[in-house]
Amino acid sequence: QVALVESGGGLAQPGGSLRLSCAASGSMFSINALGWFRQTPANERELVAAITRDGTTTYSDSVKGRFTISRDNAEDSDDDTMVFLQMDNLKPEDTALYYCVAAFTVAIMKDHGSRGQGTQVTVSS
Repeated sequence: QVALVESGGGLAQPGGSLRLSCAASGSMFSINALGWFRQTPANERELVAAITRDGTTTYSDSVKGRFTISRDNAEDSDDDTMVFLQMDNLKPEDTALYYCVAAFTVAIMKDHGSRGQGTQVTVSS
């Protein structure tokens, strides 16, 4: 079992920045991919960014060049890990519930990943 706890959401103005954090703990030895999904008010669910244990990153086209995902590299594969999402140049369409996801691979994150409770991001002037 993997536990994921997000923090760092809130209200930002268009063009502003927020930094999300996710503390991942538990059976981390089976987790090779950590990432962030978001669920919009229209109930659309989107992979925002993901990062694998070797540092390979994936971004949705809508956030490329604006968001940056990073992670702490644990010394042991079963150690607790932090993953971060730096969000710059925020737009109103970034408004969503952002939640952290952990899985064996990026490909299965959406349907089979463990997820946290989420943190709300609202971009509005």
